[in-house]
Amino acid sequence: MPTLLSDLQAIVGAAHVLTEGDLSAWTQDWRKRTSGKAKAVVRPASTDEVAQVVKACADYLAQHPDSGLSIVPQGGNTGLVVGSTPDETGRQIVLSLQRLNAMRGVDAANLTMTVEAGCILQTVQAQAAAAGFWFPLSLAAEGSCTIGGNLGTNAGGTQVLRFGNARDLCLGLEVVTPQGEVWQGLSGLRKDNTGYDLKNLYIGAEGTLGIITAATLKLYPLPKAQLTAWAAVPSVEAAVQLLGMAHQHLGASLTGFEMMGQFALSLVARHFDHVRVPLYQGSAFCVLLENADAESEAHARAQFEGLLEAALDAGCVTNAVVAENLTQAHSLWHIRESIPLAQALEGLNIKHDISVPVSAFAAFVASTDAQLAQAIPGVRMVNFGHLGDGNLHYNVQAPEGQDAAVFLREQEARVNRIVFDAVLAYGGSISAEHGVGSLKVEHLTRYKSPVALRTMRAIKQALDPLNMMNPGRVVRLG
Repeated sequence: MPTLLSDLQAIVGAAHVLTEGDLSAWTQDWRKRTSGKAKAVVRPASTDEVAQVVKACADYLAQHPDSGLSIVPQGGNTGLVVGSTPDETGRQIVLSLQRLNAMRGVDAANLTMTVEAGCILQTVQAQAAAAGFWFPLSLAAEGSCTIGGNLGTNAGGTQVLRFGNARDLCLGLEVVTPQGEVWQGLSGLRKDNTGYDLKNLYIGAEGTLGIITAATLKLYPLPKAQLTAWAAVPSVEAAVQLLGMAHQHLGASLTGFEMMGQFALSLVARHFDHVRVPLYQGSAFCVLLENADAESEAHARAQFEGLLEAALDAGCVTNAVVAENLTQAHSLWHIRESIPLAQALEGLNIKHDISVPVSAFAAFVASTDAQLAQAIPGVRMVNFGHLGDGNLHYNVQAPEGQDAAVFLREQEARVNRIVFDAVLAYGGSISAEHGVGSLKVEHLTRYKSPVALRTMRAIKQALDPLNMMNPGRVVRLG
């Protein structure tokens, strides 16, 4: 009698059902916090194969309800909340979508492109540019993260300020349901008022309701010029003031506004000798701004210079530089994108991906920094993030000289409680762009509305009654 594994081998080919050898690329999370065990890693190459795999698993689970079989969809495995790796039971199928990497086409008149879920984000950006367009989703992991993962977590990145999260950049989806059916929703329509918005159920659901296999994405005209500036600011209040001035001076041309704390930048300087970090040693924070202008480089530079002169006069900027060319601009952005890697080299840490209203940013940081310093003398704060859209990566590093693994084990629950209670007090969210995964799922009972949680559970139960799709992530049943 055929077994489940032999059925899966018949669908995708024996070479693409992995059960032995080193599977850590699929079973260990990016932060190396956990390492699970997979029943198998299955690598389909088409939407039809994904549907057949899901159907085979659903049929098997229906016949063997005590087997504990479930599916964990996975893209580039770059997530930060342990949402795409298997648990330790050895009963989960890791469904890797990396072989679904076809670019299905660009519709220039409609300003859209359709790509499969396994396409690397950087490749999508490059293909859009080659066609004369701009796909503006941009984040540090863009060289390895996939579009399916970006949509599954509703990724944000550095240009949310103008273009929104991944959800705002997607017009249509192709999805395999938990029953192994395919929903063809790849319409490039910007207006479709024919009932529930199914697309947005799947975006941000982290594979718990179905598997995204392809997406139709929005494109934008390439800007005539993109300029980058780096400014030293004395405080969070000053950074917020600069943001307001940037909105006034640049309008829709303002595409990025990143705030970085002095200690965060010092880690980059410490761990990457070849990287020159400007202006940070004498300033509490630095800000990285991007101006994408539709007119000309001269117009963009004049706008930037006007903004920075006004900010210097107002005292919210103490010094600033404007990149003279694309190489300098890339170097400045590389500093910002190197912070997570530098922090990882410093040792295990407690990460928070939170959002609060921009108007509450300064008060939140001051209050929560003080609470943590009182609770854990010598604690080091790695504050950086997307101030322009209210998203802060509020990370906590062990005191100098303390064992990082011990700190993580002994202090994580305490630190999370302090930070998340403060987020709630300031009207924020404990997850801004990384998702919920398994790391934050238990916290939702305290920090999310009971009505919202009951509604989420009802949706999960209705769409995935076998609880086969990435169970224990985002929302728990029972």
